[in-house]
Amino acid sequence: MTSSLFRTPILAPRYRLSGLQRSLLCAISLSIACSPVLAQPSAAPSMGSTSSAELSPALERKLGEAIMVQGRRDPEYINDPDMSQYLENMGRKLGAFAPGGAPQIDVFGVRNPELNAFAMPGGFIGVHTGLIVGTGSESEVAGVVAHEIAHVTQRHIARGLTQQRQSSHIALASIAAALLTALIPGSGQAAMGIAAFGQAAAIDRQLGFSREAEQEADRNGVEMLRKAGYDPNGMAAMFGRLTKAASLNEGRGGGAYASTHPLSLQRMTDMQNRIRQFSPVGAQNEDEYWFIRAKSRVLQAVDPRTLRQAHEQLEDEARAGTQREGRAPSAARQAAAWYGVSLAALARQDPKAAAQALDQAQALMSNSPYIELQRIEIELARRQVPAALSLAQASHKRWPQRRSFVLKTAQSLQLLGRDAEAVKFLQAQVKRWPTQEPELYKMLAISQDRLGEVVDARQTMATYYEKLGALPSAYTQLQQARTLSKDFYVQSQIDVRIRELSGRIAEDRRLLERFRS
Repeated sequence: MTSSLFRTPILAPRYRLSGLQRSLLCAISLSIACSPVLAQPSAAPSMGSTSSAELSPALERKLGEAIMVQGRRDPEYINDPDMSQYLENMGRKLGAFAPGGAPQIDVFGVRNPELNAFAMPGGFIGVHTGLIVGTGSESEVAGVVAHEIAHVTQRHIARGLTQQRQSSHIALASIAAALLTALIPGSGQAAMGIAAFGQAAAIDRQLGFSREAEQEADRNGVEMLRKAGYDPNGMAAMFGRLTKAASLNEGRGGGAYASTHPLSLQRMTDMQNRIRQFSPVGAQNEDEYWFIRAKSRVLQAVDPRTLRQAHEQLEDEARAGTQREGRAPSAARQAAAWYGVSLAALARQDPKAAAQALDQAQALMSNSPYIELQRIEIELARRQVPAALSLAQASHKRWPQRRSFVLKTAQSLQLLGRDAEAVKFLQAQVKRWPTQEPELYKMLAISQDRLGEVVDARQTMATYYEKLGALPSAYTQLQQARTLSKDFYVQSQIDVRIRELSGRIAEDRRLLERFRS
């Protein structure tokens, strides 16, 4: 049966905007191909309740979630399960040692070659691929993430949005106005509303961190880094890289990260003095870091020229064995470079060259989930779907905690038309990961729809949108399910969900009206 669900393109169009916050917050995918039944979300999540006009931690989180509804539609947002899982784990590991405790931290990747990272309201932290590529160790990446987590836990962003200044009130009112528009089901202006906020307020807010706030984030970040088992010298090393990047770009706007996080000799000295007080930390296993770094280099290649350059750089690194601190590179680093060569070759639609490079990687490192996942991708590119399914199922058993193999198993089953098996498999996976991977719900809905289970498909799609925070889109899906169902018991269950969503949307509107004034 032909599915009536929207079809997602394999490669979204990629291009660069003028700034990181602008590129993430602006919703630019206004014409996404979709079916009339299962449309893309264009709405804000539930904002919860608040007792005052101040930006409480709960409201700050909801504001961040609202921005992310649109941010996830930006082509520069990286929807890659391996990178997401890696950065999520890093954020949780560091956040567990935040002074006074940390709220929920969500770290995600952004396809952009600039050396940059940023924190949004509510614990959402974006990391540029350029920052990952520009580092020399996992602790350097973790140092930047720890610094951004400290901005969240110390409520620097919240204070900047609610302090008694005209620009702050305008910023908060802009958010409220945009999200009110997004709460109208089917509104075509929702994305433009968020874009207006991104252009008018986000960059100014990031530039507003004081020297005292930056120093406070440094101190708390170094402490998190040490307690989480990373080398605290990683933060100092990254500070040096950022300083160098800023000086190299002097006269051309400075380094991207330096422009939003002003660097100073005082900050560097304070950081180094603190690090000297700590006991030395032994080197930790960085195998996964090298693979993420190689993948980041390929992901940020946005056109044939930059993809060719990435291919050449990775091949040079793989063949030459780039020295690291006077020592020969690890097998993992060389294997990761060959893995990157394979990624670049496949992106250039050359599966034969991709397979040859991957063989080189596997000769250096035989036990890597990244290498096995790339093997699956090559088989899919060759249209050898049964082979891809066999590899995905075996890898899922071998690495059950990696969501990428779950997605590839389901994708292969669907490509083979085995939707009944896909439904059974995906139903088990959403129970296992009810919130971490919304894509599982969308895939489940696709197979249910193909099997003619139209009511279940729309209810599942409603759950998918609800997990993303797009409540009006979820509401629309439930209305359609209610109309299609002829079962009184099922209709009653759907009615309960519709009333609950209606109440949450109405509460959001009342709350946002207060902030808009």
